[in-house]
Amino acid sequence: METIRSRIAARALAPGDRVPSIRSLAASLSVSPSTVVEAYDRLAADGTIISRPGSGFYVSSGTQPFALANVGPRRDRAVDPLWVSRQSLDAAPSVIRPGCGWLPPDWLPQDSLRKAIRAAARSDAVILSDYGSARGLSALRGHLSRQFQSEGLNASPDQILLTPSGSQSIDLICRFLLRPGDTVLVDDPCYFNFHAVLRAHQVKVVSVPYTATGPDADAFSKVLLEAAPRVYLTNSALHNPTGATMTPQVAHRILSAATAHDVIIVEDDIFAGFEPELSARLATLDGLARVIRIGSFSKILSPAMRCGYIAARPDWIEALTDLQIATNFGGPDALVTEIVHAALTDSSYRRNVETLRRRLSAARSTVAARLEPLGIRPKLMPRGGFYLWCQLPGGLDAADVARRALERSIVLAPGNVFSVSESATDWMRFNVSQMSDPLVFEVLQEVTGVGHLGPRSSE
Repeated sequence: METIRSRIAARALAPGDRVPSIRSLAASLSVSPSTVVEAYDRLAADGTIISRPGSGFYVSSGTQPFALANVGPRRDRAVDPLWVSRQSLDAAPSVIRPGCGWLPPDWLPQDSLRKAIRAAARSDAVILSDYGSARGLSALRGHLSRQFQSEGLNASPDQILLTPSGSQSIDLICRFLLRPGDTVLVDDPCYFNFHAVLRAHQVKVVSVPYTATGPDADAFSKVLLEAAPRVYLTNSALHNPTGATMTPQVAHRILSAATAHDVIIVEDDIFAGFEPELSARLATLDGLARVIRIGSFSKILSPAMRCGYIAARPDWIEALTDLQIATNFGGPDALVTEIVHAALTDSSYRRNVETLRRRLSAARSTVAARLEPLGIRPKLMPRGGFYLWCQLPGGLDAADVARRALERSIVLAPGNVFSVSESATDWMRFNVSQMSDPLVFEVLQEVTGVGHLGPRSSE
C-alpha cells in the first residue's frame, strides 16, 4: 500500500493510470500475490484506486497532492534533509546551531550592509516600487563578469542571470535540464539541500565518493558508464560538507569524462570568497561550454540578502531567463540586488573578507583542538570556510548524538544527512563559527561519553 501511495504522491502514477499488475508488483517486492491482492482491496476500499473487472486496478480520479515527504524511501527524521533544515531555520534565538550553514550575525559585515541599505533607500524611487529587469541588475552582473574574468573565466554580463537565491538557481536549472526519471550524479557526501531539491524534481540520484582531492575519478567514470546521468551537481572549492578542494589533475579528469559521456556539470561556487588563494574551477577549464556556474551571497554577506546567479552559455541563459519569468516573473528583488552590489563594491569589502578569513582560520584550529580530547577528529583541515567534517569516536551513531543534543537545544548536522548512500553514520559536520558557546562541547562530551574538555575559547 505504501509503495502505491508513494508513487501516486510522487506523480509517477497519475489519476487514471493503471497500477502494476498483481504478479509484477508481487515479484518486485518479493511478496506473495495474495498480499498484493489484499493491499489493492484495501486501497480500493479507501478510494485510492478503483477496480475495473477484466482490466485491472487504476488510480482514482481524485486529486492527489504532491508531498516531498512521500518521495523515495522513508528516512529517519534526524537524517532527513528537510527536517534538519527546519531545525536550523525555525530555531529560537536561544538555540545553539553548530549544524547550520551560515555565519552568526556578528561575523557578517553589518556596517557595510547598513550603509548599502541607507544608500538604496535614498536612490531612485523605481528601485523601491518596480520590478527589476529580466536578468537582474546590470551593474551587479557587470561586477560579477569582471570578477570572473580576473579568475580566468570569460563570461560577459549577458551570460549571467541573477536569481532569487542559490537554491532557486538549482531549481531553475533542474526545470531547464531535467525531466522526472532522469538521473543526476552528486558527491557522497554532498550539500544536503541538493538531495531535497532533486527529490522535488522526481529524478533518480546516484553518487560518487568525494575524497580529499575531489571526486574519486575512477568511480566517477564508472558511474557515468553504468548510470548515464544527465547532470553532475558539485562544489569545486571548499566542498560542503568535507571542506576539501578539487585539485587541477582531478578537475581535468572529471571534465574529460563528462565531455566523453555528454554530462552537464553544475558547479556551485558559493564558498569562493572564503578561499585564501583561488583553486581549480571546472567552469574556468571548460569555458562554460558544458559547465554551469552558480553561486550566491548569503554566506559572505548575509542570509537575509537572497540573491543568486547563474553563469552559462548564452543560449542557455536566454532560455533560463524565459523560464525564470514564467515561474517567478523576473529575478531577485531590485532593492536586494542594489544592496548586494553596493556592499560588494564598498571600499571596506576586501578588508572585511580578509578579517573573516583570519577569524575562521583561528576558529577552525581552536575547534579542532577542543574536539580532539573528545575523540572527534576532522577528515582534513580545510584551506578556508567554516566547516569541519569529523568522525565520531567508537562508531557512535551521529543521528543518535544529534537527537540527544537537540534535547539540550543544540542543533547538529549528522553525516547521513549529506550521504546518498547513507554511509556516513559516524560522521558529523560542524560549523566552527557557531561553536563559541562552551555548552556545545559540554553536551558533546555528555552524549559521546568520551574524553575531557580542552581550552574554553573557540575563537
